[in-house]
Amino acid sequence: MRHHIHTIYIAAVALFSACGMQKVTDAEMVYSKPEIYPDYVGVTIPANIAPLNFTMQNDSALMVDAVFTGTKGGELHAQGEASTSIDPDKWQALLKQNVGGSLFVQVSARFADGWRTYTPFGIDISTDSIDYGITYRLIEPGYEAYTKMGIYETCLQDSRERAIIENTQVRGCVNCHSFNQGNTSFMSLHVRGDHGATLIQLPGHELTAFDTKTPETLASCVYPYWHPSGRFIAYSTNNTRQGFHAGGKKIIEVLDLASDMQVYDIERNVLIVPEVLKGDSAYETFPSFSPDGKWLYYCVAHPKEYPSQVKEMYYNLCRIAFDEATGTFGQKIDTLVNAEAMNKSVAYPRPSYDGQYLCYSLADYGYFHIWHQESELYLLDLPTGESLPMTLANSQDAESVHSWSTNSRWIVFASRRDDGQFTRPYFCHVSADGEVAKAFMLPQESPKTFYDNRFMSYNIPEFVTSPVQIDGKKAEELLLKSERKPMRARLTK
Repeated sequence: MRHHIHTIYIAAVALFSACGMQKVTDAEMVYSKPEIYPDYVGVTIPANIAPLNFTMQNDSALMVDAVFTGTKGGELHAQGEASTSIDPDKWQALLKQNVGGSLFVQVSARFADGWRTYTPFGIDISTDSIDYGITYRLIEPGYEAYTKMGIYETCLQDSRERAIIENTQVRGCVNCHSFNQGNTSFMSLHVRGDHGATLIQLPGHELTAFDTKTPETLASCVYPYWHPSGRFIAYSTNNTRQGFHAGGKKIIEVLDLASDMQVYDIERNVLIVPEVLKGDSAYETFPSFSPDGKWLYYCVAHPKEYPSQVKEMYYNLCRIAFDEATGTFGQKIDTLVNAEAMNKSVAYPRPSYDGQYLCYSLADYGYFHIWHQESELYLLDLPTGESLPMTLANSQDAESVHSWSTNSRWIVFASRRDDGQFTRPYFCHVSADGEVAKAFMLPQESPKTFYDNRFMSYNIPEFVTSPVQIDGKKAEELLLKSERKPMRARLTK
């Protein structure tokens, strides 16, 4: 008798195979839940998500079989060699029928010595839908050089991916893409290199290439975040360097040698540079506006000596008032999370669009948490000021960059939990009262084959409510030209 397996010989099981499917017969019952990839056991999903195909973690499995039974009715049978092959139309119908309920999943796997049937597990189907898709940058997780990278989008209803713009078009580093609360009519996209520029797209306007470096600012504008009005974009300017650890699990460190924040006024073509957020006494980065546009959240640290004090670089979560009518800032800075007092560091603050929560990552030090294995996601209740770890969403590896769905019920984030090397997109549900569900990986038609052959990391995942509207060919033409529209800076008190 195998470990954890009780043998029961089943002459016939109540699984009636569809045409072309093998029958599960004479199966050994395994009194534990199946170990599957991706891990969809006990997750909460939206009703408009692509089929959750999976395979067995045990590579010796020759076939995997699954029966999905809805608590409100309906059943779906899927089977396959590399993974389950779920019919998309039947899947969507089953989910729609069971919104607010659950699916019970009975998994069987065929091995060289026969079938094994595992303890069923559940999948909850939320009444909260998810947005059309996500955008992200795909990049090799290296640090010496890169070959191919680009900005891509995936439709969450069918997992189809398409390229928005790739660096092979412009021979540069394509990064820092942002939309106005998922509205793809508003886009900011930064490109570094010989053809560097910031592309800005607005409704009813032509795509424009900007030179965002001014005599008054440190560098070009990065880490964009749109004001809900669509008139302003918050940026930081950073003087960053790469460093390497001589030993230990951490390989690379991205150092912030100086950083400031500014807000671009689109109507006036003015880069607003407030004195309170400029200077050498503090490093400010990762701006994000509150959903009502009245506050600017950001991370701030006190300068340290590099490299000797790199592990003492702690960023706090702060906010400052912003008046969209005048384009001016307040003078009082509020500290929402004093991470320095805990010898910790905050990065990537992103508020939910309902104004209730703010998600951020917390690590031992620094601000580039993508390479920090200890980095975890936290949820700040904005009205109460209480922060709690997102335990069911976190893992033993790095959770980092993230964004909210437009209904404030889903978070997509980058995680290295899969293999410790590549960041993959994961999703978790956040209820109105702040309950965080177990996270699940972006579905694929054949997930193990897909992810095993994708030697790229997903970076800066962001929800969008419709396909990205930028004309890739037009963007290429603009970037290959030398003309750039200059921004002018205005220092304010």
